[in-house]
Amino acid sequence: MLLWLTLAVLWSTTCWAGQMFGNGGGWNFSTSPDYENDITGIRVSKSLIGIFKSIQVRYGSSWSEAFGVSGGNVQEFILYPGEHIVGVYGSHKIYLRHLIIYTDFGRWATFGKDDGQSFVVYPDQLGDVVTGIFGQYGPLGIKSIGFHWGDPRVVVPTVAPQSTP
Repeated sequence: MLLWLTLAVLWSTTCWAGQMFGNGGGWNFSTSPDYENDITGIRVSKSLIGIFKSIQVRYGSSWSEAFGVSGGNVQEFILYPGEHIVGVYGSHKIYLRHLIIYTDFGRWATFGKDDGQSFVVYPDQLGDVVTGIFGQYGPLGIKSIGFHWGDPRVVVPTVAPQSTP
């Protein structure tokens, strides 16, 4: 019985941490919870060979720290007011190589090139959105990534804003 209790406790920490996609290993990272603002942007830095070196999210008008290693070419995606991330597709080899971010306004942003083992992530509960990210990084970049899900902080408008030419 004590063995089962020990195993249950050990397994529960794995489940509590959430699901990560990628090979893992290295240093852990996680965005700090923001109880007032939704994610309003995502920024990825890639190496010349396609490895994700670092990742950042923006809450309101402030960017989080960059998680990973410095350098690389930066690409960012800014969400409209009231827009949220509701799904993610990605792929990895040893390091993360590709993400497509899907929003509740029907928009998406592609980071990197699809290469390696793929994954798809959607929330368990209808209406939940990405509220944070976590994962692990190694000496060359991001090795795994996971997503925190929860209720949006800002009420969603019924119509997407019109883009100007």
